[in-house]
Order: sequence, then C-alpha cells, then structure tokens
Amino acid sequence: MLDLKVFYLIIPLAAGILFGYLLRGKRTPDLSRVTLSAIVVLIFSLGFSIGSNNQLLASLPRVGLNALVIMFFAVGFSVLFVFLVKRKKWLQ
Repeated sequence: MLDLKVFYLIIPLAAGILFGYLLRGKRTPDLSRVTLSAIVVLIFSLGFSIGSNNQLLASLPRVGLNALVIMFFAVGFSVLFVFLVKRKKWLQ
C-alpha cells in the first residue's frame, strides 16, 4: 500500500503539470529565482541532516567514493555515446 506521504509529492506535481498545461502559450512569470531558492533550501537541509547524523557522517568517505565512481562512469559513457551518435555510427 502506498504511503500517504507520497501523495504530498504527487499532488503538487500534478497541480504544476495541470497549470503548465492550461497556461501554455501565455505569458508566464520567470520562476528561476524561486526554483534557485528552493534548491538552496533543499541543499542546506540535506547538509544539516548529514551533519547531525553521526553514523552517516562516519560513512561519508565510502559513500562519497562510490558516488564519485558512479559519476565518472555516467559522464564517461554519456560523452562516449554522444561522440558515437555525432559520428553517426549508430544512426545508419
């Protein structure tokens, strides 16, 4: 059974999609500052959560190394696939 907390995420997402659909083609406000502010608050709260959890803070080097390896593979394969597609090796 779905947790009720999921609906707290789905409802605003669905409302945003609906408003975006209804207001497409019309002049809409620039929301870049609001988006940036929300991202900064989320990053701060994530850092606060990490800093206040001793167990998570102790495992951060191992988790960070895993994240670094995953990031290098993701970026490396993305660059490789873009290079191959631009050379049209897979498109012909």
